[in-house]
Amino acid sequence: MRKLFIILITLGILCTCIDPYTPNLDNFQSILVVDALLTDENTSNYVKLSRTIQSLDQEPEKVSCAIVTISDDLGNSTLLSESSKGIYKTDSLSFRGETGRAYTLCIKTDDGKEYRSEPSILYPVNDIDSIYFEKDNEISEKTSENLEGVRIYIDSKDGNQGDYYRWTCEEWWKFSVPDPKKYEYINDSTFLRIDNIHQVCWGNKKSDDIIIESSSSSNSGSFQRKPMIFVPSDTSARLSIRYCVQVRQLSISQKEYEYWNQMRQINESGGDIFDKQPFQIFSNIKNINDPDEQVLGYFQVSGVSQRRKYINFSDIKDLNLPEYKYFCKRIEKSIADYPPPLSPGGGMSWDKIYSQHIAAGYIFVEPILINGKLALLAFTTAGCADCELHGTLKKPAFWSDSE
Repeated sequence: MRKLFIILITLGILCTCIDPYTPNLDNFQSILVVDALLTDENTSNYVKLSRTIQSLDQEPEKVSCAIVTISDDLGNSTLLSESSKGIYKTDSLSFRGETGRAYTLCIKTDDGKEYRSEPSILYPVNDIDSIYFEKDNEISEKTSENLEGVRIYIDSKDGNQGDYYRWTCEEWWKFSVPDPKKYEYINDSTFLRIDNIHQVCWGNKKSDDIIIESSSSSNSGSFQRKPMIFVPSDTSARLSIRYCVQVRQLSISQKEYEYWNQMRQINESGGDIFDKQPFQIFSNIKNINDPDEQVLGYFQVSGVSQRRKYINFSDIKDLNLPEYKYFCKRIEKSIADYPPPLSPGGGMSWDKIYSQHIAAGYIFVEPILINGKLALLAFTTAGCADCELHGTLKKPAFWSDSE
């Protein structure tokens, strides 16, 4: 959701400016930004509080020490605890959203201001019937190149006419680097074998795409061949071994649908964000003592259904897709590669070879021995030697290496 956060921060800056084309940051105001989601899932719900900043280069100002509560239309109320600065969560063991209940978010900041959302009903959600993929292509927004890959689709069961939905996608993938670091260099006679070689890792990405639709757009109220995300095959290692996508289908109200639709229009405007009047973006959260104070963000209340899909490399190898290739520069050097200097006593050493290449940004991989004697030191580019530069060694808890 980082892209969404940047949009909200940008809107906060623009809304304090007289001329949207030449922002006057002297009129900057600190505006409360609320990112809150309540669902019927068996997990902690969250409320993230921050304030707008004058520059997108700055770190967001997180709002700490607030009192955050969620209440329902039966008079029940739960207090959220601050798990980390600016992030407040419910207890998953004692609180869970219920279909048909209306929920209200209340926030009291440490400066005494109180904010309250409109009551929002948690609507039921239909199941995702299936997730599947097909070969497809897409024009890159960055390079204008034609990218080949797979597009993820869902089929969703029939719902009621007039229901509104939003979808989110999260991706994980297993990948391997081609030339992992195997040894630590101590000196020309001592090399320590690494026990935990960083060769296989898992990557993770949450899609920033805003995907929404009303069931009234289809005759039956169901969604057939609803496109989710496009995964290019040769721009990353996502499809190189095993890939997993999780699609969440969220029920939303008509008002929240309108909110996301406005956010999507601003997002799709790209560099022309100034063409969209930020004053049209509304929040369902108000300062109870000052209704004219602007608040950015939305208290989202949703029923959720989800489904995962795994894609192995063997599943796509017959699609004739271009494969991802690592651009590695492996260097193997010996003392013989460096002619003796003119100055006596200043010859090259193994330690100097090691130090020079490490200083140049290369990673030492391994020693190469011939007849039991050190013959070469092998180095390679960092991205080819350590998978943790692009992922984590920790396998996701749900991950399965078989269907």
